[in-house]
Amino acid sequence: MTARHRLLAVLVAALWGGNFLAIHVGLDHFPPLFLAGLRMLVVAVPALLFVPRPQVPLRWLLGYGLGFGTVQFLFLFVAMDVGMPTGLASLVLQASAPFTVLLGALLLRERLSVQQVVGIGLAVLGLAAIAISRAQAAALVPVLLTLCGASGWAFGNLCSRLAAPPRPMHLTLWMCVIPPIPLFAASMVTEGPGAGWSALGAAFSVEGLPGLAAVGYLSLMATVVGSGIWTWLLRRYPAGVVAPYSLLVPVVGIALAAAVLGERPSVVELVAAVVIVGGVLLGTPRPARTAPAAVVGNRETLVGDRA
Repeated sequence: MTARHRLLAVLVAALWGGNFLAIHVGLDHFPPLFLAGLRMLVVAVPALLFVPRPQVPLRWLLGYGLGFGTVQFLFLFVAMDVGMPTGLASLVLQASAPFTVLLGALLLRERLSVQQVVGIGLAVLGLAAIAISRAQAAALVPVLLTLCGASGWAFGNLCSRLAAPPRPMHLTLWMCVIPPIPLFAASMVTEGPGAGWSALGAAFSVEGLPGLAAVGYLSLMATVVGSGIWTWLLRRYPAGVVAPYSLLVPVVGIALAAAVLGERPSVVELVAAVVIVGGVLLGTPRPARTAPAAVVGNRETLVGDRA
């Protein structure tokens, strides 16, 4: 991965780290499932009206939207609503990285080098150290819900890569078309048919401005910009090279939670964060100098042979 692309991956991690603080603010104003659906709806409407449908197989578009956009945020938003601390949520959700690498190896036959295995192993050890350090901060159910969200993210990563979109941003925007219907349906059943819309009406006030700002950040910065860059990187590199950068997200998430919400990291957590960064850097070596288009073409040929 080139230096420029490494910086783009780090930018995505920073945007997604801020995502958790925005969710925390948004949940003060909206029910969780409605907030998740509203986040996607803000992007889905202009995408339907102004963006051409991505030239990818429908199954991968649906899989990306259901995995990344629906399952991930349904479980994450509910987990944070029922007590998952903001910093810890940013940590546990990064189980998506080893989930993605494992699925990439099993389903796409992506080979992992010894250096990648060691680097990812170090990052996972860092995550485990932070999780143990903060084990008293969350009950089991919110943690399990967040892990379910991580599995959705991993599945979405693989569908995004298999889609191999010629225009990754189009795929990102159209991915947002899929989640609103299932998320709003789940909100109507579990939160009540009018609860979310009443909260939205109340948000158009001075007191509700932070909630609207949170929706704007979640929709535009975290989803359009962050997910768009992420999809573009997955288009150019194997999932096992890109996915470990998501392990940087909890470093940002925990730092923001400490600065804004007063969730103070311990010495163990700070050391573990350094281990995570080192593991990510070790686990994403520069690939051989092969044109990205050729790499993608070979991968598409492999997928086509297996179809």
